[in-house]
Amino acid sequence: MSESAYKDAGVDIEAAAELVNQIKPHIKKTHRSGVMSGIGGFGALFDLKDTGYTDPILVSGTDGVGTKIKIAIDADIHDTIGIDAVAMCVNDVVVQGAEPLFFLDYFATGKLENNVAEAVIKGVAEGCQQAGCGLIGGETAEMPGLYADGDYDLAGFTVGAVERENLLTGERIADGDVILGLASSGLHSNGFSLVRKIVEGSQGFGYDQPAPFASGKTMAEALLTPTRIYVKTMLEALKIEGADGKTAIKGMAHITGGGLDENVPRVIPEGMSARIDCATWDLPPVFKWLIQAGNLKPSDMATTLNAGIGMVVVADPSKKDDLIESFKASGETVYEIGNIEKGDSPVVLDNSETAWS
Repeated sequence: MSESAYKDAGVDIEAAAELVNQIKPHIKKTHRSGVMSGIGGFGALFDLKDTGYTDPILVSGTDGVGTKIKIAIDADIHDTIGIDAVAMCVNDVVVQGAEPLFFLDYFATGKLENNVAEAVIKGVAEGCQQAGCGLIGGETAEMPGLYADGDYDLAGFTVGAVERENLLTGERIADGDVILGLASSGLHSNGFSLVRKIVEGSQGFGYDQPAPFASGKTMAEALLTPTRIYVKTMLEALKIEGADGKTAIKGMAHITGGGLDENVPRVIPEGMSARIDCATWDLPPVFKWLIQAGNLKPSDMATTLNAGIGMVVVADPSKKDDLIESFKASGETVYEIGNIEKGDSPVVLDNSETAWS
């Protein structure tokens, strides 16, 4: 089949080639040690030895942005959704103590619009810069007939590394450990099917209308606030030693789909319970609005939304103040939200009925 026939079928190879040239300057900004090749090859090369690890364990993660993309499409705001794609992957990797090394993205659409695709991938590059990882490859797929006009999807994949002796598994978590919570930037990238249902079902609240919970922003601009990337914050805090000579941080949980109720138990060892007091932090305005507009229950906050906490850290209580100081120095808002105790329930959420109603 000739190229012109392929173009008639809805796939524009020339546009795809031009897009590669457009995104090269953005990708170049993510260069780091270990990156061996530019984009365009069949496989992306990365030299792990060049990063200085001596006995590394590789930690990988993949994720998408979900239906938050639909708001970006409807509002024609595409420059931050790529940050979300990176954040959802790298935050999952850093919770095991790993430094994200490189990232690959997958962008799929029905008809390639280079200005949209460039904005999206520019956001991916920005996310990689925030995480300190190289954007070393990806795929741009034009698939007419599979996506409606203007629609696209975005997903990513990352690989990180951690020295074997520093791998975080949660097995060191013990009775009396402190639980710290790092504030989210908003909804992050979960629960948007519920969020969209509430917004689209609320009289007078289109995405172009002023957000009642964010002064000076439209609903779309407020909801599209990108997921906070905690990588550099956590890598710095992991340097703080605990009483046992290892890192003071014993476990971390990235609060994504499933909320506190389902993500915290993933790092709590059997026989231990994370007791979290939901009244110890301020619920951000966007969640208060959603509770009211959507008539949400505390269980919705616990299992669908992050409730204002994007990262949970379980740590040596003797190093609590040092960790809090480190987090604040990295620009985070941090709360002491609970402690570890012996118990059969991996997580207990106290005061959720009053704090989230």
